[in-house]
Amino acid sequence: MQTGAQIGVCYGMNGNLPPAQEVIELYSQRGIRRMRLYDPNQDALRALQGTNIELMLGLPNADLQRIASSQTNANAWVQRNVRSFGNVRFRYIAVGNEKMIPPLPQKALSGETTDHFSIRSFAFLLNNQAPLLVNLYPYLSYTGNSEDIRLDYALFTAPSSLVSDPPLNYQNLFDAILDTVYAALEKSGGGSLDIVVSESGWPTAGGTGTSVDNARIYNNNLVQHVKRGTPKKPGKPIETYIFSMFDETYKNPELEKHWGIFLPNKTAQI
Repeated sequence: MQTGAQIGVCYGMNGNLPPAQEVIELYSQRGIRRMRLYDPNQDALRALQGTNIELMLGLPNADLQRIASSQTNANAWVQRNVRSFGNVRFRYIAVGNEKMIPPLPQKALSGETTDHFSIRSFAFLLNNQAPLLVNLYPYLSYTGNSEDIRLDYALFTAPSSLVSDPPLNYQNLFDAILDTVYAALEKSGGGSLDIVVSESGWPTAGGTGTSVDNARIYNNNLVQHVKRGTPKKPGKPIETYIFSMFDETYKNPELEKHWGIFLPNKTAQI
């Protein structure tokens, strides 16, 4: 699978995976120039030093309360995990995952080494003109309502528009979901926010509609499609992160194990 300039890949670690140095080398070999890392794994951060890979670094949910409640704790976290790695190309800090949370104390992010960070708090994003991070999974919408949602609509392969919201028409579920978020932001005063799709993918096994072929079709079409924008914002490329780099065999239930572009032995399956 070839990725585009605005495409990154999420690096989850819940499996018996190769050493971080080999993983970063695999990113570079495959021309993947952006990465999402869910916690400040020190081996991964060291391996990223001096590379041209741009990083979305996660502050884990378990640390949110401790960091958000103390400027000292926030400063220490940034010092240890960001400023200590001055030759890592940090793009965003994602504070938490799959939840809306209070912002990291802003003073912790001041200084030349911490520009262009995104914090997942609505008011903070508006005030700082940072993007909103959205995990967007047509697969989950499809499996939650497969009687009404066609598989080709979820896989970007429908031959024509299937849903109309005049004056806009939709040929795929990804666009329909993302434009719903854009519309909600506009109604709530956040129409100026950019959106980064911080996760999207399709599993190869473990559930309804899962197969290597379907995962390949979805991810390849996703890479091409996000270059073009949505009906609501045509021509506006969508920065997107595919989930995920590897199958993560330590996860449960079974479906959660099978989202990888690569197997843990670094064999490509998509």
